Amino acid sequence: MNNNDIFKKLRVALQLRDDQIVEIMELVNFRISKAELGAFFRNADHPNYMECGDQVLRNFLNGLVIHLRGTKENPKNPLEVIKSHKPTTPATEKPKAKTFGDKKPVQKSAQRPAGKPTGKPGFKKKPDAKPEIVEKVKFNNGKKK
Repeated sequence: MNNNDIFKKLRVALQLRDDQIVEIMELVNFRISKAELGAFFRNADHPNYMECGDQVLRNFLNGLVIHLRGTKENPKNPLEVIKSHKPTTPATEKPKAKTFGDKKPVQKSAQRPAGKPTGKPGFKKKPDAKPEIVEKVKFNNGKKK
């Protein structure tokens, strides 16, 4: 396992974006561009792939300690910092109803008359019991084995 693998795994585990990594590196006065970071995270077969040196990884880890724990004068709670990295997922947010002018959003339950089935009209439900198979048939679609 090389430095690039360690760097990638930390990035994924902590859910860091490139701009956040640049800010973390600047905490220890180490300047790096997003393009250089992208070269570290590329596949080893890619022509723009670059090996992550010990100095880069060391500075990232030192900056990460300051980023998560804070300084002696201004300590932080690491769990709160990690939670702030997590993006909000659409599944946790409630979808907002669209409103057009003065119209109120119409709820689906108000559209259906009571007592009618919710399925499409004219279609019957499939029976729950599966029919018994009399014999198994092997289909040959013209392919020779």
